[in-house]
Amino acid sequence: MRSLILSMTSALALATVAFPAAAEGKLTVYTYESFTSEWGPGPQVKKAFEADCACTVDFVSVADGVALLNRVKLEGASTKADIVLGLDTNLTVEAKATGLFAPHAAGADVKVPGDWKDDTFVPYDYGYFAVVYDTEKLKNPPKSLKDLVEGNPEEKIAIQDPRTSTPGLGLLLWVKSVYGDKAPEAWAKLKDRVLTVTPGWSEAYGLFTKGEAPMVLSYTTSPAYHMVAESTERYQAASFEEGHYLQIEVAGITTTGAKNPLAEKFMAFMTSPGFQDAVPETNWMLPAGKTDKPLNPAFDKLVKPSKTLIFSADEVAANRKAWVDEWLGVMSK
Repeated sequence: MRSLILSMTSALALATVAFPAAAEGKLTVYTYESFTSEWGPGPQVKKAFEADCACTVDFVSVADGVALLNRVKLEGASTKADIVLGLDTNLTVEAKATGLFAPHAAGADVKVPGDWKDDTFVPYDYGYFAVVYDTEKLKNPPKSLKDLVEGNPEEKIAIQDPRTSTPGLGLLLWVKSVYGDKAPEAWAKLKDRVLTVTPGWSEAYGLFTKGEAPMVLSYTTSPAYHMVAESTERYQAASFEEGHYLQIEVAGITTTGAKNPLAEKFMAFMTSPGFQDAVPETNWMLPAGKTDKPLNPAFDKLVKPSKTLIFSADEVAANRKAWVDEWLGVMSK
């Protein structure tokens, strides 16, 4: 997911985050902006891994996960990335098809819903998409995707672009999984409620917390940030009757990174407590690997989806372009 404070601090939306040079060897990790923010997992992960590897970790960031894959595609075999961290399972088949990723050697000790496993990509966290709303501005939040689609157009929502953002793609797939062939009609109705479509998650959440819209596409885990860091339950996730779409975030080694022994070492570290303990209260997602630290009690107060919605990676790869074009055809009118 994302470091929520980044969304409220536009000055931290840097295209590249480079840390001071040190020690022996360097590992370059491409990821999304909020991961590398001051309050995101990046600083903790960097410190913990560098203490173990006697190396330098350089994070290079872009707005969001789909943009991350687009950048790697653009750079091709000349990419400087050793590891790409921040894709999700909706993009893994397409990412593999580029030929720019190498299988990982070590087995990963991870546990995610559906027991998703892959020979190239390793999960590091997961969560469920949700409509997060401001209880002070919205007294009757939607109780279903149907309520959201057909609700009062004066009550706006900020969403993300599926062409650049994994949450934006997640909403597209969520709507498609519920409405099927009638998705274009659903988008036509929802369009009037959309305040804006942002390139990434951070921009949309920033508009929400600034009061520009009473709703935003985010995660069931987002309210935990406000409970833990701000001691408020003002922001809540709406529980949807149809269920919630699952996101599993993953990392993979590039063919460039396969030549760097630090890459495999980082992948093993990624599923260990040194990385995983940072996930819940910096990335505000659920850990996929081993942890030594119990979840904050705030996580017990979160929405528990009644049903998990998810397409297979193959199905998304086969249909993503057509479904995005379908979405664009409606939203651009």
